[in-house]
Amino acid sequence: MDLFSQDNQLNSAPLAHRMRPRELEDWLGHEAVVGPGKPLRQWIDADRVPSLILWGPPGCGKTSFGRLLATKTQSRFVVLSAVTAGAKDLKQTGEEARMQLSHYRRKTMVFVDEIHRFNKSQQDALLPYVEEGALTLIGATTENPSFELNSALLSRVRVIRLERLSDEALVRLLERAIQDSDRGLGGLLQLEPESLEFIARCSEGDARRALTALESLALVASSKPLSLEEVKSFLGGSSGSLRQPISYDKSGEEHYNVISAFIKSLRDNDPQAGIYYLARMIEGGEDPLFIARRLVIFASEDIGNADPRALQLAMDARDAVDFVGMPEGRIPLAQAVTYLALAPKSRASYEAIGAAMEEVQKTGALPVPMHLRNAVTRLMKEQGYGEGYGRIHQNLPSEIEGREFYHPTENGLEKQLAEKWVRVSSSRK
Repeated sequence: MDLFSQDNQLNSAPLAHRMRPRELEDWLGHEAVVGPGKPLRQWIDADRVPSLILWGPPGCGKTSFGRLLATKTQSRFVVLSAVTAGAKDLKQTGEEARMQLSHYRRKTMVFVDEIHRFNKSQQDALLPYVEEGALTLIGATTENPSFELNSALLSRVRVIRLERLSDEALVRLLERAIQDSDRGLGGLLQLEPESLEFIARCSEGDARRALTALESLALVASSKPLSLEEVKSFLGGSSGSLRQPISYDKSGEEHYNVISAFIKSLRDNDPQAGIYYLARMIEGGEDPLFIARRLVIFASEDIGNADPRALQLAMDARDAVDFVGMPEGRIPLAQAVTYLALAPKSRASYEAIGAAMEEVQKTGALPVPMHLRNAVTRLMKEQGYGEGYGRIHQNLPSEIEGREFYHPTENGLEKQLAEKWVRVSSSRK
């Protein structure tokens, strides 16, 4: 019995499997994607579904949607495993699809769960059949397609982004599972509203986790509704028993999302968000020295001379983490995060080196002024090397004399540098 066959063993299947939606209206939580009038709904109703990549977190309903498509299309429906199907299998599927279209004018829809597991050769094997329309590809993935699919295949599919299910949608699903006498629990279990909300909240948008927790509670069902405390006790005493390890792929999208939020929170002078995203990275298993390196960069790039102590503190945090290790290393990291978040900000040094490098790339290796050159031989001194040094205050090449790269801000200690530059530059005129 494959994933999309009739459920001839429905009663013995897990509750999460039994409660898979049979109609689009039952696909809870995705009305914004498949509601009336939405493009995806129109494609399904017209049986003209294009190649799609369903991208979303675990338990949001990607595979359930694939099952629904199998019942809503007149196409042949083929299921492939991204783990076991090799390039040869994919070519065979593509040739069969081409033959069905040519001889019987029948389209083929191929569903691939966890399509991000396809390597480049597997993706290349599917590409010509998708390109010519011999088959319609429906791929499901928890990973960012822009990281996992090659550009050629990605350009020939439409990406449908599915969000994690809301707590409200999960509560509706749990209520339906409790009352459904055909596929659900048939009223065997009674739960108070706050218990359903607790399960939904701790399932973090994952319908499979929520239904699995509900099924485990059915084993201790009684004639009276279970209280919230009883539910917590049966599920392990706290919400942590329902939670999965923190989602944080150190080489995938979540890594970039969290580190981006971390840096932008510090830039926005928000120590609360900075500490939160620091905790997310630590819990997710991020290399603490990677975090420390980002703080060192931030201290110069975003704070700079507005508070020169920031760079020293970031370097100290790096050394402390390297010296004491984890988990204690989280403390100096937290100290650095809170200090850097509240420090005055200046990107003047960062922008200065960027402007100077742009000038060098544009004008090349301009001659160094003679008075700045070192007269290391008598001949060089006779040629005027170093002559006028200390009296002439024109230190840039003559072609760009007067060009300014560093513009001190009025923030923090850099205000003093700005005032000093005004005095120095005025005295040279």
